[in-house]
Amino acid sequence: MPETDLILRPDETPTRSLPANVEAEAALIGAVLIDNRVVEEMATPLRPEHFFEPVHQRIYGRVLQLIDRGAVVTPVTLKPYFEADEALKELGGAAYLARLTADGQGLLAPRELAAQIYDLALLRELVSVGRNLVTGALDTSESVAPLAQIEQAEAALYSVAEGAGNNSEAHTFGAATRVAIQNIERALNSGGHISGKTTGLTSVNEKVGGLHDSDLIILAGRPGMGKTSLATNIAFNAAERLRRDLADGIAPEKTVGAAVAFFSLEMSADQLATRILAEQSGISSEALRMGRLSREDFQQLSYASQRLAELPLIIDDTPALSIAALRARARRMKRRHDIGLVIVDYLQLLQGTSRANDNRVNEISEISRGLKTLAKELSVPVIALSQLSRAVESRDDKRPMLSDLRESGSIEQDADMVWFVFREDYYVAAKEPKQPHDGDDAKTHDAHAKWAEEMERVHGLAELIIAKQRHGATGKVRLRFESRITRFSDLADGDYSSEPYE
Repeated sequence: MPETDLILRPDETPTRSLPANVEAEAALIGAVLIDNRVVEEMATPLRPEHFFEPVHQRIYGRVLQLIDRGAVVTPVTLKPYFEADEALKELGGAAYLARLTADGQGLLAPRELAAQIYDLALLRELVSVGRNLVTGALDTSESVAPLAQIEQAEAALYSVAEGAGNNSEAHTFGAATRVAIQNIERALNSGGHISGKTTGLTSVNEKVGGLHDSDLIILAGRPGMGKTSLATNIAFNAAERLRRDLADGIAPEKTVGAAVAFFSLEMSADQLATRILAEQSGISSEALRMGRLSREDFQQLSYASQRLAELPLIIDDTPALSIAALRARARRMKRRHDIGLVIVDYLQLLQGTSRANDNRVNEISEISRGLKTLAKELSVPVIALSQLSRAVESRDDKRPMLSDLRESGSIEQDADMVWFVFREDYYVAAKEPKQPHDGDDAKTHDAHAKWAEEMERVHGLAELIIAKQRHGATGKVRLRFESRITRFSDLADGDYSSEPYE
């Protein structure tokens, strides 16, 4: 937590003092000076800036330094460090250090004292955030940007809340091992080899082990490959698995499903909803848009929409979001809906800060770092869709490579996994030769027949290329893609295999 600014302007008359308990601070420091082990036993992570009295801040800071060096800290060993401290002299100098240990009341309840000091520090931090918010809102000397101020205030409040919820700055290996064992147990119980959140695609889960918390996954591809379709499929599958598991009485910490936040910067919320309705009802998106439905289709659509209404899937279709605004909204969704997966469609449509806007590479670097920070901050997987450069189109083999990631190498560096969607039938369809007619020569008929044979071989097939993976091997997974309803699914048993990436 940053040091609290306690200075008031000359024209401000405080009507109430800041929340503090100096006597509790003195009692706790006295307990620490009597028994240095009190510091190790405190559940609340107290730091010097959590103390209100500046002298207590300096004393506690020095105590922590000496304990860290393995020294025994008493009023006598502290005395040399504070002989020149003018503020301490006003309190009695070295005699004040001795007085702190006089009654030993702090030893009766050191944990409670530490918790109270910490809580009061949080309240003072809230006062500081509020004062800065008021000061910024009243100051119109510079450019007025109320939305930016709201984002800053929300980030500051979240920082305070994170401080309150974070009772440990470091994890023992034992604690880290327990979390790892829980993940392994979840993978064992899921029956699908999933240690993270499910993608809903068995072949993908087997290859990557699911979507891991704190991971940034880049899902990239050229236009028309189906990036958004795959993202909406994964969003639905994770949200539906959570809904189903909770209905079956499975504890939230044991499910491989997740509530999903979908930030759609390209498509509107109703367009995304139409896609998901098409996927789940089996009715083509085109038929839904045009209203070409039979009575049976409409009943099927109505059933699907009722099922989807209960889905823990939140769509934010605000255009031109900045990375700071996206992070603020994601934090809000985490608090309100306990989201377990964030999807961003797509990365290049996000905006960086104004200072990075003069250089697109720097801006993309800032955005990719911001998304990775968000994944760690919320401890959820973040899937960010990304465009690829046109260099793919100039090659004979159109399969993407890491070097094709558009505008910045930092995307590859920040990502824990990089996935490429590739559909060969998209490129084969584009090469269709002239339709043969009666009277055309045999060469024309043969060319079209050869193309039709090639099209039949690749039609409906897609590859998900795992080009980078911190947790395991790279490779590719073959999937079925139904373009009519924009749905990816597993191939039938025996039709697919995970192949090494070359």
